Amino acid sequence: MVNLKNIQTEIDASFLYGILADNEDDENVASVFRQMSEIEHGHALAFMAKHELHLSKLPGPSSRAKTLKLIGKVFGYDYILGVMLDTEKGISASVVNSRNKHKSISSISDTAHVAILKSILDNHPEVSGSTLTRFEKRHRSVGGNALRAAVLGGNDGLVSNFSLVMGIAGAAIGQKEILLTGLAGLLAGALSMALGEWISVKSSQELSENQMQLEMDELETNPEGEEREIALIYQAKGIPQKQARKMAQDIMSNKDNAIAILIKEELGINVEDLKGSAMEAAITSFLLFSVGAIIPVIPFFFLSGTLAILASTVFSAVGLFLIGAAITLFTGKSVWFSGFRQVLFGLSAAAITFGIGKLIGVSVAG
Repeated sequence: MVNLKNIQTEIDASFLYGILADNEDDENVASVFRQMSEIEHGHALAFMAKHELHLSKLPGPSSRAKTLKLIGKVFGYDYILGVMLDTEKGISASVVNSRNKHKSISSISDTAHVAILKSILDNHPEVSGSTLTRFEKRHRSVGGNALRAAVLGGNDGLVSNFSLVMGIAGAAIGQKEILLTGLAGLLAGALSMALGEWISVKSSQELSENQMQLEMDELETNPEGEEREIALIYQAKGIPQKQARKMAQDIMSNKDNAIAILIKEELGINVEDLKGSAMEAAITSFLLFSVGAIIPVIPFFFLSGTLAILASTVFSAVGLFLIGAAITLFTGKSVWFSGFRQVLFGLSAAAITFGIGKLIGVSVAG
């Protein structure tokens, strides 16, 4: 049986890399994107030939790819690459084929597509090291992670507050009490998420800063030991011992350069990552949670009784479906499957809390 999904995935990847190429200011990086687009298109043609399909049946970009194009146009095209890198598993076939063509791909720390991009960049001497660094840094800091955080933050707020509101509604408590509970749940959940995010970012920064300070103290008190560590780092990368020691000596002649290498190679810390604002992360988390949490509460501002409960359920179901559909941007699954699955899970959670509220309400009334 022909796997049309593989062909569609390759067409989408080719389409999106073409968009990235058309909107990339750096011509060297744009060239990389164009080549990636050609590689993915070639994979699609290979699948067509394998299954003896006529080129007239070659599909165009899917609605998912067109949606990502729109997201890129609104929020910046870096978001497109971030999502594509996060959906690496969905294009495993092209990854395998690309690895057969690019034997230099050996990094175990990068996703397959990042490795392919690196391989192409490495084979182009006109692409400088600073260009590659800028490319990796820029696309690592945005994209899929930001979009995923927005989707999951909204999902947490919607599911948790919908369940809370339905639990209180099940106990047959009045409109004002349900509204107050919903708003309290929104505020409590959003504050909890924000505080958790702030603590997470701040503690990570403080830990890294302490490690960096210790490394600097070690460099001052025991430079010989640090020189040996640098040499061992290069030996671990496959550089001969004698050459590694010479490189370590050269590096130690500049203390600033030495500490930068030790921080990156020994501690595995990216100094750029420490510049993120813990307060900004907390505020973002607060807002994303609140957007989802307000949805089931809205009807109770205007309605009461069964009508408000039904309206809240409909509002929440629509929100859950949209969240499920948004998740397909990362997974590549069917919009209908993912959307209705999200609705099923969310409504099930709300039904359970509604039932519990009903039981408790009857028990209290009796």
